[in-house]
Amino acid sequence: MIRIKRAYEPSEPADGRRFLVERLWPRGIRKETLAMDAWLKEVAPSTELRRWFGHRPERYEEFRRRYRGELDSKADTWRPVLAAASRGPVTLLYSAHDTEHNGALVLRDYLAERQHREGG
Repeated sequence: MIRIKRAYEPSEPADGRRFLVERLWPRGIRKETLAMDAWLKEVAPSTELRRWFGHRPERYEEFRRRYRGELDSKADTWRPVLAAASRGPVTLLYSAHDTEHNGALVLRDYLAERQHREGG
């Protein structure tokens, strides 16, 4: 199971392995206080795509399409998440305020599709 959660929410045992999937460190959180297993900067949307999107909901569908294209070309960045998910729960941590239009949602859905295709 792959879930998403804001990095600002407390960790829970049910989170399983926790991966920060942001290119930039979340504001206001000290590195030593964020409970996570790894910071996967490279799986996050490219800087150019992130800047273009600018968290504007009207651009979300195009952002989603472009980000999925980026993910198609960098399987080495997300394969470790799928491997972890095959062994137990995984939580993708993100920092965006908008819980309905963000990269972690796109990544979660993308990984769920891959997991299903690969029989995991």
